[in-house]
Amino acid sequence: MQIHVTDPEGQTRAVEATPGWRVMEVIKDAGLPMRADCGGCCACATCHVYVDEAWLSKLKPASAEEQDLLADSYARQDNSRLACQITVTKDLDGLPVTIAPDAI
Repeated sequence: MQIHVTDPEGQTRAVEATPGWRVMEVIKDAGLPMRADCGGCCACATCHVYVDEAWLSKLKPASAEEQDLLADSYARQDNSRLACQITVTKDLDGLPVTIAPDAI
């Protein structure tokens, strides 16, 4: 399985994704730039990504806690999500995400 990650400079890489891992873990494991300060506890917004809008319906809705964290982001968009809150599943094979500028 793979996800396609675009960094803030616009370079896209296909990275191997293990089912059950969080997208944040996949990105960090691939050595791509992402702070992820809280380590995936949904306590910050430093794993902020933009999910391709065509894929949003395949994700579980954002929790109120995730929405609150994203609300404080200067780079928030309608397709913003926290990568620590997206679990890799077979349905997400090929998922395209872009690392938001406030996550590096």
